[in-house]
Amino acid sequence: MAKILMIDDDPDVTLAVQIPLESVGYEFYSAGNSAEGFERLKEVNPDLIILDVMMETATEGFHTSLILRDPAPDSEYAAYRDVPILMLTSVHTTTPLRFAPDEDYLPVDAFLEKSAGPDEILAKVEELLK
Repeated sequence: MAKILMIDDDPDVTLAVQIPLESVGYEFYSAGNSAEGFERLKEVNPDLIILDVMMETATEGFHTSLILRDPAPDSEYAAYRDVPILMLTSVHTTTPLRFAPDEDYLPVDAFLEKSAGPDEILAKVEELLK
């Protein structure tokens, strides 16, 4: 089954996502920040990335998505440019900021709040992997 890499600094959230994904057969890998995530990316070669926004900085996930989707042919991460990214975050509930996927500024495939339940996360993962 598909390999999923989650980049999130909250181990409780990571576990809450890991359990339902593994229960249906997905291979699950995690990283606690973007630097570790970039390392794991090359090791795992995931089919999907679940990415938090607020980690070491309030916008770390945004920067990570821009690096992953950098269109430059010589980008270190060009091989992963087409891997779907699901942004799973609490940025909308903890700040007044509002974001949505945007090809130029927030190049992710989907955006879910961390309050989403396991069924909603599983459904979005399945949708993105099709």
